[in-house]
Amino acid sequence: MDNRRIYDIPKQEKFEIYILIKNVQVLKDRNDREYMAFTFQDKSGTIVGMYWSALPEEVKKFTSGTIVRLRGMRDIYNGQPQVKIVQMRVAEEEGLSPNDFIIEGPISKEEMQKEIADTIKEIVHPKIRAIVQTIMSQYRESFYSYPAAKSHHHAFIGGLGFHTLSMLRLAKAIANQYPVIDKSLLYGGVILHDAAKVIEFKDPLSGEYSLEGNLIGHISLMGQKISLVAKQLGYQQKDEAVVLLKHMILAHHGEYEYGSPVRPQLLEAEVLHRIDDLDAKLNMIENHLKEVEPGHFSSKIVGLESRTFYKPGDEYLQDK
Repeated sequence: MDNRRIYDIPKQEKFEIYILIKNVQVLKDRNDREYMAFTFQDKSGTIVGMYWSALPEEVKKFTSGTIVRLRGMRDIYNGQPQVKIVQMRVAEEEGLSPNDFIIEGPISKEEMQKEIADTIKEIVHPKIRAIVQTIMSQYRESFYSYPAAKSHHHAFIGGLGFHTLSMLRLAKAIANQYPVIDKSLLYGGVILHDAAKVIEFKDPLSGEYSLEGNLIGHISLMGQKISLVAKQLGYQQKDEAVVLLKHMILAHHGEYEYGSPVRPQLLEAEVLHRIDDLDAKLNMIENHLKEVEPGHFSSKIVGLESRTFYKPGDEYLQDK
C-alpha cells in the first residue's frame, strides 16, 4: 500500500493513495458535458484535480468530505500543482476518518486558547472587554476549529485561531513601539475581526460558504453581533466604545472593493488592517515556498497579483 502524502510524491510520478475530497464543483464543458473540479487534501496540503466526463452516479458519490482511493499522477498546470486523475473509488471499508487528512496548525488549541484568553484580560476598557469576552465565550469551541479563509491563507482546521494569535503578537509588538495606540481597541478588534467566520463557513472542513456567508459575509455578521451583545449588556448603540469597536471590524479589509463598507478612520483600525493583510500574505508566501527547492521560484500566488517568489539557493545558504 502507498502510504505517502500527496506532496511526498515527486512530480510526474504515478501513485495510488487515500485522500480526502475537501471540496468539489460540478461544471460543464463547452459541449455541455459535466466534469468535476476537485480540491483534495491530506496532512501535507491541498491539491486540485479535474475529473472529466463525470457520470451522474459519480457526481452523487464523490462529494465534499468523502475519503477516496485515488490513482493518478502528480503534475503541474500553469505553474500550479495538480493531479491527473486516472481512477477513484470511495474508501468505505478502510476505517479511515476525515481527521486523518486534516491539516493541523503549528500551535495546539490549548495554547491558542490560553494566550488569547490572557490577552482579553489585558483589555482595560470595561465595555470592550465585556463585549469581547461575551462573544468569545459563545464561539469558544468553533473559533479554534474553523479555518481563517477558504483557500488563500490559514485554510486549515484551527487556522482562524492561529491567524488571530499571530496577529495579536504583531499587534503587541507594534503597540509597544507606538504608545499612542489604544491597546483595548486594537486587541479587541484583532480578536473579533474574523470571528464570524464560524458563521460564514458551513463547517470547519469543506471550506464552503453558508447562506449567511454568501449573502452577508463575516464583516457585517460581526458588526451585527457586536450590536446585539452590546444591547444584551445594557450598552447604548451610540455609546462611543460600541461605535469604535464596530468600526474596527467594518474597516479591517481596508477598501470598499475588498468588502469593507468603510475605510479605516481610527489609528487602531489602520493598524488592524495592515497586520491582517501582512499576516495573510506572509502565510500565502510561506505555503507556496514549502514546495520549492532552493534556487527556484514558487508557482504564481493569486492573492499576490500572481507574482512568483524566489527561495534563496544553495550558494547563498552556504555563505550564511
